[in-house]
Amino acid sequence: MSNDATLTSKGQTTIPKEIRDRLSMKPGDRMTFTLMPDTTVVMRVKTKSITALAGMLHKKGRKPVPVELLSQ
Repeated sequence: MSNDATLTSKGQTTIPKEIRDRLSMKPGDRMTFTLMPDTTVVMRVKTKSITALAGMLHKKGRKPVPVELLSQ
């Protein structure tokens, strides 16, 4: 998928509707831009909060690990 956009004099642009729709973006969503060595720019939409990750790695019978032990 390829879409064009224009940069304004204020350094702003509009993400094309087709891309916003495919990414399920809504007003207020945050994005991260990463500049790759070959000058490609990768944009990631940050739609999930850290609390949404809670329990994703849970396995039956495994005890939870306290946060303090995770950084050791």
